Amino acid sequence: MDVRDAAGRWDALGSRDSSSRQAAMELIHQEVMKRIETMGPIPDPQSSSPPAMDDSLSSDLNALLAHVLMLSKQCPYEDVREKCICLLQKVQDVGVRIPRLVGNGPSRFIPEKEILQVSKLNERIQSIFEDAFAVLGRLDNISLVMGFHPQYLESFLKTLHYLLQMDGPLSLHCRHYIGIMAAARHQCTYLVNLHVNDFLHVGGDPKWLNGLEEAPQKLRALGELNKILAHRPWLLTKEHIEHLLKAEEHSWSLAELIHVVVLLTLYHSLASFTFGCGINPDINTDGGHTFRVPSLSGYCVCDIANGNSTLEEMFGNHGPEKGSVSEFSGEVEVLMEKMKQLQECHDEEEASQEEMATRFEREKTESMLVVTSEDEECVPSRDVSRHFEDLSYGYKNFSRRGEHVPTLRVLDYSWEDHGFSLVNRLYPDFGQLLDEKFQIAYNLTYNTMATHQGVDTSMLRRAIWNYIHCMFGIRYDDYDYGEINQLLDRSFKVYIKTMVRTPEKITKRMYDSFWRQFQHSEKVHVNLLLMEARMQAELLYALRAITRYMT
Repeated sequence: MDVRDAAGRWDALGSRDSSSRQAAMELIHQEVMKRIETMGPIPDPQSSSPPAMDDSLSSDLNALLAHVLMLSKQCPYEDVREKCICLLQKVQDVGVRIPRLVGNGPSRFIPEKEILQVSKLNERIQSIFEDAFAVLGRLDNISLVMGFHPQYLESFLKTLHYLLQMDGPLSLHCRHYIGIMAAARHQCTYLVNLHVNDFLHVGGDPKWLNGLEEAPQKLRALGELNKILAHRPWLLTKEHIEHLLKAEEHSWSLAELIHVVVLLTLYHSLASFTFGCGINPDINTDGGHTFRVPSLSGYCVCDIANGNSTLEEMFGNHGPEKGSVSEFSGEVEVLMEKMKQLQECHDEEEASQEEMATRFEREKTESMLVVTSEDEECVPSRDVSRHFEDLSYGYKNFSRRGEHVPTLRVLDYSWEDHGFSLVNRLYPDFGQLLDEKFQIAYNLTYNTMATHQGVDTSMLRRAIWNYIHCMFGIRYDDYDYGEINQLLDRSFKVYIKTMVRTPEKITKRMYDSFWRQFQHSEKVHVNLLLMEARMQAELLYALRAITRYMT
C-alpha cells in the first residue's frame, strides 16, 4: 500500500500553517483507529497461537504505522512529530504492535545527534527541509546527511525536482525506472527501493519490476549504455549513440538521450555518495523498521521521542575507539604545512608543459595500482540484479594487457566549453542547474580544516577533484599532478578509488581511516566532491560521444 494515495491528509502535514497540520493529524488519527477497529479483536500478543488476521488489512495498517513512525522522527515540524508519537503510543495501548526503528539514524557512519543538530542550529536548513517535505512528503536520509551543507542541498534538491518531476523529454515513470537501472549497477538497494516506490506512485507498470526483460525494448536497449558509463565510460563511442538513435520503432530522440545520460550519471554518482556516507534505509522502507518484538526487555514508544533506546546499544553508531584521534594528532597541521610549501613552490617556479604531462601519466598509472577490495566477490541479490544485465561487467583499470585508453584533455572537450551548451540546447535550462551544482560542490568552503579557522582549502579541493578525473583519464593541462601525492595519502586514495569505482564495498573502517581529525561534516563535503567529480567525468564521455555522432 502507498500511504500517499490518501494525498490530501498527508500533503497537509507539509503546510506551514499549524492549523492545517493539526486538522490533517486528526484525520490520520481517525484513519489509523478505524483500520484497527476493522481488523476486529486484537490478538493477545502473549498467546502462543494468536488468531488469524486478514493479511491485507494487517499489511495496510503496518504501512500506515511505519509512515507515522517516520514522521515522528523526521517531519520538520515539532507539533507533527509530537502528535505522531502520541498516536503510536495510543495504538500500542490498545494492544497493537507498533514498529520500532532498525539502526540508529540516517547514517551508519555519522552519529545521529550530529545530523539532527544541524537543522536545530541552522534556520536556512530548517527552511530547506520544510520546502522539501512540502513537495515530497518525506525527508530521505540522503537529504538529512547533505543538510551539513545547505547551499549544496538546495541546489541538489532543485536539480532533482527538475530532473524527476518537471516537464521534460521522458515520461515520469521512465525517469524512475532509469534511476533504478543506474542504482542497481552498484547494487544500491537504498536508491533502488526509493525509486521502486516512486515508479509505482507515478503509474509505472509493476511487471517491469520483475526484471529488465519485462521492460519495453526501448528501455532494455539502455543496458549497454548503463554498464559502460558506470564502469568504463572512456569506452563509449558514437556507434553506441547511433545504435540508440536509429533503432527504428525503439529509437530514442536526442533530447530523450540527454535526459537519459543525465539520469544514469547522476544515480551512478549518487550511489557512491550513499555508500560513502553509510546511508541507512529510510525509516518507512524495508530495513528501516521492524514489527518484531525486541529481544531486550520492553520497547516503549517513548524511546522514539528521547532517543535513549537500547537500539543504540544494539546497532550503535560509535565513532573510532578512544585514543585513535590522539594517535593521529598533528596530521592536519602536516597537511596544512604541505599546502603552504606547495604554494611557495608555485610562486617561485612553474613546471614545463612536458613535465606536467609526464606527472599526469605517472599519477594515472599509479592510480591503477592503488589497491582496493575490488578482488573480493560481491554478488548482488536477485532483488537488485534483475534490474540490469551482464553481472560480470565491472570497472577495470585503464591499462589492462592489450588495452590502451587515450587521455581526454579538457582542452579538447570540457564541461564549460562543450558539454554545458549541448545539454542546455537539447534539455533547456537544465545545463544551468547542473553547472550550478558542479560549481557549488567544487567551490564550497568554510575556510576551516578540523579545528583550524581561516584556511584556504582551494588547493586541497582541486587535488581531490583532479585526482578523480585523472582516474578517468581526464587531464587538465594547467594542473601540476605532482601535488596529488603531496596532499592525498594512501588511505585517502584507497577510499576515493573504492567510492568512485566500487562504492558497494565501502566500509565504516575505510570511512574512519582517512582524515581522522576532521569533522563528519568535512567528510560529507569530501563525498559531495567525489560524487560531483564522478558525475561530471561520466557525463563528459557521454556528451563527447553524442557530439561526435552529431558531427
